[in-house]
Amino acid sequence: MGACCAPRRGDEPARERASYAAGEDGRVPELVALEPARFAMGSAGPECVPGDGEGPVRDVDVPAFAIGTHAVTNAEFATFATATGYETDAERFGWSFVFRSFVAPDAAVAGVSADAPWWVGVEGASWRAPEGPGSDWSSRAGHPVVHVSWHDAEAFCGWSGCRLPREAEWEYAARGGLAGARYPWGDELCPGGTWRCNIWQGRFPGEDTGEDGYVGTAPADAFEPNGFGLYNMAGNVWEWCADEVGGGSRALRGGSYLCHDSYCNRYRVSARTWNAPDSSTGHTGFRCAVASA
Repeated sequence: MGACCAPRRGDEPARERASYAAGEDGRVPELVALEPARFAMGSAGPECVPGDGEGPVRDVDVPAFAIGTHAVTNAEFATFATATGYETDAERFGWSFVFRSFVAPDAAVAGVSADAPWWVGVEGASWRAPEGPGSDWSSRAGHPVVHVSWHDAEAFCGWSGCRLPREAEWEYAARGGLAGARYPWGDELCPGGTWRCNIWQGRFPGEDTGEDGYVGTAPADAFEPNGFGLYNMAGNVWEWCADEVGGGSRALRGGSYLCHDSYCNRYRVSARTWNAPDSSTGHTGFRCAVASA
């Protein structure tokens, strides 16, 4: 597993977590209802990352559920944080991982990832200050919230009356009704020469040319949605899922704006990674789901 995908905090003591009552009107993000289905989950192609557990391809039954049309945005998370006074893991720890070229000019560095030196621990970085002190989210209200841990995502979901999607639900939704396709829109990365997702172009990690229109995050509803009306199921930000992976880590899906074919091609619908539930980075967010009645 490439550390570009999920730089991890060290082992930290457990913290007491807040819980919230079921959501009220206005708390629940926009959702799309999906009927129960059986689909072929996973991939066994040559592009699969060894050790990620994408395969084998297997038939999976998914009960009816609903999933967010887009990742939870900064504005939506701000509403939650204001209403509850919630403090994220990044705020409690006092730092979070920022991609090196985005670090705010006067930010203090708390450390550098040993496996991926392009990930810098920045003091004061959080969803409120995505690049560290001196930065803020106000000009990116419609972009996905980042620097949120799995615990933070769970807290938002509890407050909004939702939950995190399971991996099988997430992948079924990402496929948008296409069987066995590489991406949410088909097998070609840029059909007709048009970018359909926010990933890295150029030479990683030195230069992102932004050919897709963005360097860093894009709006949560950027690009054309898939066949189910879901936005950015590939690229933009990694999305937490409910599933526990070995050692207590939690699954992540979808890839991010840092994914590049030369190093990390995990922007395919079957691709996956994982991280510790208290870890946070500048390219990790989440979307909500609910079970259908």
